[in-house]
Amino acid sequence: MTAEKGSTLAHYEGRNRKLVAARTAVLVVDAQNAELEPEILNKHPEFERALRQRALPAMKKLIEGAREKGCEIVYTVIEALTLDGRDRSLDHKLSNILVPRGSPLAKVIEDVAPHADEIVLPKTSSGVFNSTNLDYVLRNLGVENVVVTGFVTDQCVDMAIRDGADRGYYMVCAADACAAYSEERHSTALRAFGGYCRIQTADEVLADIT
Repeated sequence: MTAEKGSTLAHYEGRNRKLVAARTAVLVVDAQNAELEPEILNKHPEFERALRQRALPAMKKLIEGAREKGCEIVYTVIEALTLDGRDRSLDHKLSNILVPRGSPLAKVIEDVAPHADEIVLPKTSSGVFNSTNLDYVLRNLGVENVVVTGFVTDQCVDMAIRDGADRGYYMVCAADACAAYSEERHSTALRAFGGYCRIQTADEVLADIT
């Protein structure tokens, strides 16, 4: 349906727009040491290849480039608020996902680690908007555009994209800076949530930041 001539309804031109650095945040999802555990990498060799050959280099380029342009870099990691994880979501309890408070597994991977004054939000669910105050923080920062990168594409990245879109943020997925436990799961996820965001490479995202 299109608005009639003279209508006061806003007209939107689609998802292709420049990203004003002062109103843009790069959200780095679960790029933490827990994803480098041998148990995970040995079980999912496609993930290890994607992580090391594609996703981490692209993520590093995206973070450094966006940081230089003046964007906010915001991290979220899976980390309980307690040592025994009693505060975790039911899903994390049922899935036996536990990164205790203060664990080295909660630390961001060194190659893409935050600078001293960048925000790191611990979460205990797949959806960062559900189990942290990210929405509140982004609005306080004046952020309108959220570029998502991280792991894994078909779980926590997916949730961030969909939930951010529903909360009124202009969502972008840096696809080459994300990875899932298989390439099929990665590509299927991109197709599934592509209607909620703009999908670009890290280089394309950086070219659109003004």
